[in-house]
Amino acid sequence: MTKDAPWLFRTYAGHSTAAASNALYRTNLAKGQTGLSVAFDLPTQTGYDSDDPRALGEVGKVGVPVCHLGDMRALFRDIPLEQMNTSMTINATAPWLLALYIAVAEEQGADVSKLQGTVQNDLMKEYLSRGTYICPPKPSLRMITDVAAYTRVHLPKWNPMNVCSYHLQEAGATPEQELAFALATAIAVLDDLKTKVPAADFPNMVSRISFFVNAGIRFVTELCKMRAFVDLWDEILRDRYGITDEKARRFRYGVQVNSLGLTEQQPENNVYRILLEMLAVTLSKKARARAVQLPAWNEALGLPRPWDQQWSLRMQQILAYETDLLEYDDLFDGNPAIDRKVEVLKTGARDELARIDAMGGAIEAIDYMKARLVESNAERIARVESGETTVVGVNRWKEGAPSPLTTGDGAIMQSDPQAEADQIARLRDWRAGRDAAAVTTALASLRRAATTGENVMPASIACARAGVTTGEWAAELRRAFGEFRGPTGVARTPSNRTDGLDEIRQQVQAVSSRLGRPLKFLVGKPGLDGHSNGAEQIAARARDCGMDITYDGIRLTPAEIVDKAAEDQAHVIGLSILSGSHMPLVAEVLACMRKAGLSVPLIVGGIIPEDDAETLRGMGVAAVYTPKDFELNRIMLDIVGLVDPQPVAAE
Repeated sequence: MTKDAPWLFRTYAGHSTAAASNALYRTNLAKGQTGLSVAFDLPTQTGYDSDDPRALGEVGKVGVPVCHLGDMRALFRDIPLEQMNTSMTINATAPWLLALYIAVAEEQGADVSKLQGTVQNDLMKEYLSRGTYICPPKPSLRMITDVAAYTRVHLPKWNPMNVCSYHLQEAGATPEQELAFALATAIAVLDDLKTKVPAADFPNMVSRISFFVNAGIRFVTELCKMRAFVDLWDEILRDRYGITDEKARRFRYGVQVNSLGLTEQQPENNVYRILLEMLAVTLSKKARARAVQLPAWNEALGLPRPWDQQWSLRMQQILAYETDLLEYDDLFDGNPAIDRKVEVLKTGARDELARIDAMGGAIEAIDYMKARLVESNAERIARVESGETTVVGVNRWKEGAPSPLTTGDGAIMQSDPQAEADQIARLRDWRAGRDAAAVTTALASLRRAATTGENVMPASIACARAGVTTGEWAAELRRAFGEFRGPTGVARTPSNRTDGLDEIRQQVQAVSSRLGRPLKFLVGKPGLDGHSNGAEQIAARARDCGMDITYDGIRLTPAEIVDKAAEDQAHVIGLSILSGSHMPLVAEVLACMRKAGLSVPLIVGGIIPEDDAETLRGMGVAAVYTPKDFELNRIMLDIVGLVDPQPVAAE
């Protein structure tokens, strides 16, 4: 038989500045990468310019800052966009980043109708797991389908949406939940899109909707999950939407394998995890990914170096070119064990879909889905803590030789400390050099489109050409649609968990008695980081231990956190920061505490190198926790000890 072509090889990348990221992209393409996958920084994802006070410490940390057309030009300099397949992991600001991409392609002389790639453009999972939303759900849904309707006419080869189940699994979703919640999102989008495109064009538009999934370490289950996705998607398109063209009903997806399972302890073990997870999405021809991007082995420690990314790329190339995988038909068709597991997953997913449909669909079921994810993640963590789930090097076989891969200068890359200042200087020069009248006119057109229901894409492209900035574009949408605070998923009432909590509850009760009121613990998420899983689990476990918790969700300023702590008379404050911006944000929180006269222990959790942790402790932070500190009960006991170093023995 004819050997299959391999999937697209991608590496998720972007950091510091557009120029630095461009150099990385060109290097990776020269190494054999066949598609680009752009990571944007948090200000860009959440619609703020690099010099906005809310962007302090976040610029260039988890991706590349793109504030205007000049940044986008620099990002793709010497990369011919007409010949490239580009995936942009962008959601709330997806119409804007696509507008900038189109404007740069036009400047390059490209035929825009030939552009190929994807904008993720999935706001639903932002409310559930990632947190980079801006506007409420209904206007966000409208903008998703605005992008899709625009591409139908102008970018027919472009995928206008990646339904993203990746972060659902990162937030603790079971395979059934990942299937159901992602498919419920797709249904909400298709129902809205039907009202914006001619009926004759609808099947073709459906074929342009792709998925971005996750693959965890239980690779047989994950392989079956992908086969279930194929079957369920075909079923939904055939039965709900009446699409008869089998080609239009094909399930198309890209994947990044699991980051949740990467360990800070014995990080060299992550290489094996990544390889096994890649097999889940490549072994079955029927359910093979169209594009694969792999994390680097050391991403639980910090930014991967170019060599680390190269190692992950070589893993893909060896599988595709050195093995005989692509020479065979599907290896699992007719396998009874696989078929049974696929049916179990499909049944569970259909049950969840029916519940969501009964609530009125995905938009109306956001609170339900968020709470289910928090519960599932709590159950996952409890299994690791108890040893029911084995994680090598974490809760079994913890002793081992130190990894030589993590020693020496440069073992873990740090973002350029000067990059933020350089980016801000370029942004201010850009504003000073543009035509202010053209900017005003373009923003007025965007405001009109947003408020009248016109498609926002033409006005966004006009804004890109006029020199509008990311923050200015997003500000118009905030004015038109308002902002939104998503559910936390953390119920006020304790769960019925009993495993290992009795002793901690007794200590919490004893200290609360001595304090004269329940021990008050405030959990805060400062900055723009929307990775809330850790904060949610800490808040839920503290609640289950009998503490009085305050957790108001993501994207709070240091001043807001400290004001709330003072208002609630908190006995201890915990900050969760996973974006690498812990140093400036913690410094600002401490300054606010001093100004407010608030003298209570401050603890911090995140991906924090030991040198930074030592500095934070020197600044006055009482305790620092990183991903290796997975025993939440131990953290709860630490909190009790910080509030009262000599707790009264329980009666």
